[in-house]
Amino acid sequence: MKTLEQKIGDQSARVTVIGLGYVGLPLAVGLSKAGFQVTGVDLDSSKLESLERGESYISDVPSEDLAPLVAEGRLWTSADYDVLNKADAVFICVPTPFNSMRAPDLSFVENAAHGIASRLHAGQLVVLQSTTYPGTTEEVVQPILEGSGFKAGQDFHLAFSPERIDPGNRQFTVENTPKVVGGVTPECARLAGALLAHLMAKIHLVSSPRAAEMTKLLENIYRSVNIALVNELMLLAERMNIDIWEVIEAAKTKPFGFMPFYPGPGVGGHCIPVDPYYLSWKAREYDFYTKFIELAAEVNSEMPYHTVQKVIQGLNQRGRSIKEASVLVLGVAFKPDIDDARNSPAERVIELLLKEGAQVSYHDPHVPHFEVGGDVFLREGAQFESVPIAPEVLTQTDCVVIVTGHADVDYDQVVEHAQLVIDAVNATRDVRNGRDKIVRLGGMASG
Repeated sequence: MKTLEQKIGDQSARVTVIGLGYVGLPLAVGLSKAGFQVTGVDLDSSKLESLERGESYISDVPSEDLAPLVAEGRLWTSADYDVLNKADAVFICVPTPFNSMRAPDLSFVENAAHGIASRLHAGQLVVLQSTTYPGTTEEVVQPILEGSGFKAGQDFHLAFSPERIDPGNRQFTVENTPKVVGGVTPECARLAGALLAHLMAKIHLVSSPRAAEMTKLLENIYRSVNIALVNELMLLAERMNIDIWEVIEAAKTKPFGFMPFYPGPGVGGHCIPVDPYYLSWKAREYDFYTKFIELAAEVNSEMPYHTVQKVIQGLNQRGRSIKEASVLVLGVAFKPDIDDARNSPAERVIELLLKEGAQVSYHDPHVPHFEVGGDVFLREGAQFESVPIAPEVLTQTDCVVIVTGHADVDYDQVVEHAQLVIDAVNATRDVRNGRDKIVRLGGMASG
């Protein structure tokens, strides 16, 4: 009988990926393209139906890459955890959100671990990829799996390897972004690294799952802190009537010791708005308070409020109240040119505008439907559909708020026909006509 190492080496290992979202589907496709037989498990029937047709619902996974794998039987999908009975390696790629009190919600991870535990068998490899706080693999996942009677590092292999998916990034993908791997034993890490190496990505082994979990948090908290820094400088620059965008461009000319980050209406996506709270929550167990990290999160969370204040001020200066004003939000994805709206700052911006009495609509060429509310900011949930960005729509709108600067929006046309434009992301930087209509976050005051 072949060992797991031999199966990984000759690509006969059967791989199961639990969770076929922004992390799991690219991984499943990547491993399938690398030659492995892969089964994807998800409880969302609409996803499974789409995949069975060879149609991708994630822009980073082209259907033309997916369809042949499905047609050839190299990538299967299922809602039944019993497929784990035949799996040699299992990846957990499920969501790790936080609750309304900013405490980690590991229910998806726990449910996946319980699903694996009842089907765990000797020699199996389990790799957690979901972003979480240091200690999750060993303190949450391992005890659940060991409830099967098997012991991690002895009877089965357990490791953590953080996902490093950047939606919309065409240069760095699941197949070439280096992988960090930490196992409960060196052998666990080595085997997990050997499997992931088939993606042709470089493998960096660390001493433990905790080190790998902390690595992921460091990467995202680094971004959160630097975005907060430039957001705070933007607020100061506005008071000093200095264009922060000009300052950033000037600072970029320094060839060492500086990396540009940009201000905006807030941070979005799964990682940056969530990860700092995961670490600060865990840190309290050690009587440690991550003041610097929490301050950065606080600064970033204030930016939607500042954006809405810009709308109110801009309308007031034109003799218009925010109450019952028509406001068109441009862009609800969390960053340009993607269809991912998870934790987008547009959600809070729209909620605050509605709370102020504005009549809100939105346009996003990548996100046809968008939901807000159902929280303390807006008790009643509200559902929106993207509206056309036609000249007559712009003309009849009191204010346009650019929250996400998609490349395929004609900002010259927007400014030409709009009455007022609040630009939170410097999307109108190249617009030459009608600049008296534009109010930019971090820009100089007109007049």
